[in-house]
Amino acid sequence: MTMKKLFCIFIFFLPIFGFAQQPWYKSSLDYIWKYVGIEGFSGGEAIFTSLAFNPISGEPYVGYSDYGYSSGATVMKFDGNNWVNVGNKGFSAGRADNISLAFSTSGQPYIAFQDWGNGIGATVMKFDGNNWINVGNPDFSYGAANYPCLTFSPSDGQPYVAYSDVSNYYKTTLMKFDGNNWVNVGNVGFSPGFASSISLAFNTSGQPYVAFSDSANSNKASVMKFDGNNWVYVGIAGFTAREAYSISMAFDTSGEPCVAFTDYGNNRKETVMNFDGFSWVNMGQAGFSAGEAYGCSLAFNPTDGHLYVAYSDDGNLGKATIMKFIGNNWVNVGEPGFTPTIAIYTSLAFSLTGEPYIAFSDMVNFSLPPATVMKYDSIYAGINESRDLWFSLYPNPATDKITVEISEQIEDTKLAIVNIEEQQLITRQITEPKTQLDISSLPRGVYFVWLNSDKKVEVVKIIKE
Repeated sequence: MTMKKLFCIFIFFLPIFGFAQQPWYKSSLDYIWKYVGIEGFSGGEAIFTSLAFNPISGEPYVGYSDYGYSSGATVMKFDGNNWVNVGNKGFSAGRADNISLAFSTSGQPYIAFQDWGNGIGATVMKFDGNNWINVGNPDFSYGAANYPCLTFSPSDGQPYVAYSDVSNYYKTTLMKFDGNNWVNVGNVGFSPGFASSISLAFNTSGQPYVAFSDSANSNKASVMKFDGNNWVYVGIAGFTAREAYSISMAFDTSGEPCVAFTDYGNNRKETVMNFDGFSWVNMGQAGFSAGEAYGCSLAFNPTDGHLYVAYSDDGNLGKATIMKFIGNNWVNVGEPGFTPTIAIYTSLAFSLTGEPYIAFSDMVNFSLPPATVMKYDSIYAGINESRDLWFSLYPNPATDKITVEISEQIEDTKLAIVNIEEQQLITRQITEPKTQLDISSLPRGVYFVWLNSDKKVEVVKIIKE
């Protein structure tokens, strides 16, 4: 074997380890939104999608109202290769609305929903390894429960559910499971008026906070916390400029609450505000989204220390956009409007290693929109794995020319050849089934050919001899 061949073999494997060990390697081509499993994995209509990660196994789970099973609750998980059912599909007694999925610290999935099979009240169920069973009594709320939101307390490890309490004039009520029964946390119906768009979160000390659209304050956003005895406002009541809907709350690194919402004071665009210890202030520009924003989902990424927000973006044809807060600005995570079609019921969560995932009801089929999950991941992930590609590239290794042959219909396919220093050396719009590229000017070494169509991204490693 010649030294030249030995060099080529050595350099072929070197970048795999280099990329894996160089966390600084980031570029516009380095990360992209890609499907987790197949698009529309639920097969039929899936609404009220709720995404969460198992804290033990690290697997993503999605709960949703399953039209194919009388709109009952269904939960599926991604096992690394496929989306599989967790227990039976449509396991609730009847129709399940406003799904909220969360995990106990031991990795057991729980789901809360408005239970039309039991009086339209709140019900919580958990998966015992074989079946979904009720946590306490089904329909444990005093009456109908709108917008149930499920979260586990970091202090006592118990599940809590906040909801709009129809039996108490649609005011906010919070209940927790004490191991035997669901009990009230403070007064029932503690908000001064009708509450909608309810979001529940805990600070690090285990104190519950509830954010909501507050009819007692012109449907502006309000946040209240339980101080151990009473529910009190955090800052002033109705702190937003005008009406606030689609509210989502999370805590930042300082331990203060942040609230994302559709801001009627700024043309229904996305706004995020945080409590600085004294008052509510804008995080960056108010109304920072390109257009109207709905289905807001706010989450803190503990890995990179940034807040992220996901929403359906009317400024990008109703597709999903995710942005994160860096410095004093909101910046796009990947391309704005990255989903192929309109995305509703967006739900944002982070893997155990900090990759953002989004679940949504995918309007690829307007009458029966299925569930889809996407993640923001390196385009180089899995490039050394055996898989079926939608194009072929030859010869490899090559000296002067390479040919790219696409096996599927061409729709806005772009090509880039990138070196290991992240520089784009050759770019091309692919317009024919077969395209030949001259690489004779490239120095010997390893390169990556990146192809991006309207729905697919593939990366192939090549050697220039």
